Amino acid sequence: MANSVSELLRSDMECEGLLECVHGLKGLDRDCYEVIVRSDGDLTVDEIADEVGRERSTAYRSVQRLLDAGLVQKEQINYDDGGYYHVYEAAPAGTVTDDMERLLDDWYAKMSELVEEFEQKYD
Repeated sequence: MANSVSELLRSDMECEGLLECVHGLKGLDRDCYEVIVRSDGDLTVDEIADEVGRERSTAYRSVQRLLDAGLVQKEQINYDDGGYYHVYEAAPAGTVTDDMERLLDDWYAKMSELVEEFEQKYD
């Protein structure tokens, strides 16, 4: 990963790098997200763990990071005789991209403020 904005701009970034860059996610998180996006239906954590070849608890932590980032949605499925389980699906792509654009706009505004402060301090 690049250590500065200039290094980042010179690097060969791919769209998958946005998840790590914008949301601070890990490679496993991206793998879990891709599994969820590619699925035809809702997946349980056990199914996601099987797909990425990791323990259930590791996949669960990754899915929680995806939930916190707003990249996936969780639904509770209730059994008729009591009990429940959760399934996960990808958030709509438009929602995800709108959120990333908002975060980048907020970051840009904050950086602009800091640049102005720098100019005032060193002018």
